[in-house]
Amino acid sequence: MSAGNGPELMASWAATLQHVDQAAEHFWYLVEDCRPGLLPAGDATLFLTGLGRLVSGGDDAAGRAALLAVLGRAYRRMRMFTPHHLPIGDALIDTVARFARPWWSPRLARDWQRLYEPTIRALARVGRRVGEGPAWWPGEVVDHDQPAPGIAIVTVRPERPMPVCPGQTVPVTVSQFPGRWRWYCPANAPRPDDTLELHVRAVPGGSVSHALVDQVCPGQQVWLGPPYGDGLLLDPDSDADLLLVAGGTGLAPLRALVEQVAATPDNPRRVTLVVGSRNFMDLYDATSLDKLQCAHDWLTLVPAVSHDLENTEPEERGDALSLAVAHYRPGQDVYVCGPPAMNRAAMLRLLVAGVPAERIHLPDEYESLHHGYLPQS
Repeated sequence: MSAGNGPELMASWAATLQHVDQAAEHFWYLVEDCRPGLLPAGDATLFLTGLGRLVSGGDDAAGRAALLAVLGRAYRRMRMFTPHHLPIGDALIDTVARFARPWWSPRLARDWQRLYEPTIRALARVGRRVGEGPAWWPGEVVDHDQPAPGIAIVTVRPERPMPVCPGQTVPVTVSQFPGRWRWYCPANAPRPDDTLELHVRAVPGGSVSHALVDQVCPGQQVWLGPPYGDGLLLDPDSDADLLLVAGGTGLAPLRALVEQVAATPDNPRRVTLVVGSRNFMDLYDATSLDKLQCAHDWLTLVPAVSHDLENTEPEERGDALSLAVAHYRPGQDVYVCGPPAMNRAAMLRLLVAGVPAERIHLPDEYESLHHGYLPQS
């Protein structure tokens, strides 16, 4: 459970969001009156909506981690300190009181205050850990493709270049759901035009994912948070061959690694990319992968189809980890990214297959960012 206090707290925040533009303006004026120049006016909406959601709760562990990553960077970027906590909290509570009048009561005011205090302290602690740089990058959607049902490939051009390494994740939010940030891995190595390609599957109950798949279109704006994670980064000092094992849209960071290898001068590596799906229709990025394989003789693609025996060859049948074990060769570095259950099973299955633990690379558990930083209800 998140650091919330039940339906009334979340309902008061939902009522505030019905007037999000006016609420952000009101919040900014209150902060500016007490601490001039602390909060840029253009950042007020993102800061308020993130802070309000973090305090009021209602998010899962990954969502809270994304909010902490974004707001912790904002805290550091704005050079906030303990003396700023009180005016920011007063402004937040005054804003909710103003725009959620039907829900407001002295008890609810105490609840907001009680949960605000550990939340802002958590942002201070995260702010001391994160590196320098912007808290968010506005980005324009320049292309939107739906290659398979429920999946979109969304190409975003940040307003300014982002220092994203292949294999990292970035938090993403959309205007349709203020304050909700979700993690996505860019599917490309750095490009001359600075665009990032996001692979998004619409998950049940996933408001941001459904918006990215079904609602956004070219010309619209999204926001990207600071890059995170080193679990899937290539070792710059290694030239070992690679076995990449993808499940679903976990293909995205691994395709970025393939592009990184392709951009390496005099590349000595051979790369085997196992792409897992339930059926051939779910192999959503086949065109790009075919182009990569045709362009590079060191790349071998292995489809792994688990639920479509009629339309597959025998060597393509099975789950991604099973086929990866069959294609493993000693000396390879193995990178795995897929659904959570696949990632959890990967370490044991690969160890049993004889892969040394130091050669197994898995996505960072970014949920752990929130552990110990927020009170649990």
